[in-house]
Formats: sequence, structure tokens, C-alpha cells
Amino acid sequence: MALSSPSLGAHHHHLPPLHTTHHSSSPKLLFLHPPHFSSSSCNFPIIIRTATTPQTEKWRAQVSFFPAFLKKGGKDANTIKQELLQAIAPLDRGADATPDDQQTVDQIARKLEAVNPTKEPLKSNLLDGKWELIYTTSQSILQTKRPKLLRSVTNYQAINVDTLRAQNMESWPFFNQAPNLTPLNARKVAVQFDTFKILGLIPVKAPGRARGELEITYLDEELRVSRGDKGNLFILKMVDPSYRVPV
Repeated sequence: MALSSPSLGAHHHHLPPLHTTHHSSSPKLLFLHPPHFSSSSCNFPIIIRTATTPQTEKWRAQVSFFPAFLKKGGKDANTIKQELLQAIAPLDRGADATPDDQQTVDQIARKLEAVNPTKEPLKSNLLDGKWELIYTTSQSILQTKRPKLLRSVTNYQAINVDTLRAQNMESWPFFNQAPNLTPLNARKVAVQFDTFKILGLIPVKAPGRARGELEITYLDEELRVSRGDKGNLFILKMVDPSYRVPV
């Protein structure tokens, strides 16, 4: 859940259809009833063989693969997390991401969200602590129109679950923000910024537009994924689980 100031922002395997024809290679032949022979006309054992061809063997392989795929359940969360981290590593927290890069990251993030182990993140102690923003699509955070020397180098966010108090910390322009979080459900919060502190000392009242909504779509002890009501994606990693927002 990264909070910006002031603006906030599965692959399915389908089997090919079975086409049945009158050709001897059709899988339909595997389910035909055997021909009837009367005992008076035949008194020796009858062995019925079904013809096998490359087509039927391929069909059998597909059928046998299907239950195995269901049982396996696709990639696990750790594999998807590594894929996501590799995708965002060269993107300078999203500042260097092209539209294609953004689409790739979003697709991987959605795969991770599909295996989210924490169904009610706002009630989970996993949310407590200090998080570092490692990727976002929010331009109000990235400030890509500024020269690099005038951009924030790092962004951190701390959350106290028991009080739903948050603290945003960024290296430039040395703003500390203390937003209030109001839960809308077990996954989503309304965010309202009250004040900003320049250099951690000078309080500045936040404008009325410094508000929004944020949904936590994935949470474990290492990684957090959130989506804002402006369509922005935020990916954060845990850096200090013991940190608490100052009162």
C-alpha cells in the first residue's frame, strides 16, 4: 500500500476440442461397444483391440495431463514473486518503465494477487512495520518530469495495524506525511492526508484533494501489492517489521 501525495492513485490451459469423425484414428472408437457374437457361432475367446495411432496417443496424453495440471495448481507464490522482482529490478521503481514494461509487471502482479494468502490484510499483523516502495505507476511519486537530482530516491511507508495510522517517508523533497486510514472493508482503506512535514519539522496543512482509496491485493511477510482508486499499482517490500509509527 504506497500512499502518494497529494494524488493517489492466470493463465488457463484449455484442451483442444475433441473432433470425432468416422476415421479409424478418432478417439470416439475407444468408446464403441464391441460387436456381438453368439455362443453358437463362436466358442473361442474374443479379444477386441482398439487401433492406436499417433493422433489417439496424443489425445490420451492430453487427457492424462489434465488431472495432473489441476492437482498441481500452477505456479506457487514464491515462483511468481521472483518473476515479479526480476521484472521490476531494472525499472528504477517504475521511473524507467515503458508501457510494455508496465503491462508485463501488471500481468505478473495479477498472477500473484490470484494466490494472495492473506484474505483480510487490514486485520493482519503482517501489515505492521516499515515498507520500501520498489515499484509504482504513480507519477505523483515518481515525478519523472523532474530532473533525477530533484526526485525522491527512496520512499518508505510504515503502518500501525492497531491504530490504522500510516507514515510516508521520502528522501526528496524531505516530506513526511501522516495519513489517516479508514477501513472500507477487510482489504480497502480510505486515505486522508492531514499534514505534511518538510524536513520533518515544518508542518503544512494538506490540501483537500489529498485523499483517495487503496486496496491491498497481496500481502505476506516479504511483499505487499496495492492498487489505488486512480488505477495506480504499488509494490513494496518489508524492510523493518519492528518499526512503529510515532504517536
